[in-house]
Amino acid sequence: MPARDKKPWFPVKRFGYGVGFPIAWEGWLVLALYMGAMALSGSLLPPLAFIIVAMVSTAALLYISYVRSDDEWRFRNGK
Repeated sequence: MPARDKKPWFPVKRFGYGVGFPIAWEGWLVLALYMGAMALSGSLLPPLAFIIVAMVSTAALLYISYVRSDDEWRFRNGK
């Protein structure tokens, strides 16, 4: 399901599973928004609300990074 016809925002890792740091400004924006949501909700919300926000935000980050990665997610050993 990765967007091969669109410009990728995240590169897949050469070793391991998942993606690395963003390679496009849109990816950096998504990562900055995620980090801001974690920081603000952690300092402003009660613990249960923070857990809910953290779960939803993390799921959204994983989905976006999967859809906008440059290749299929699978375990890689450097080859």
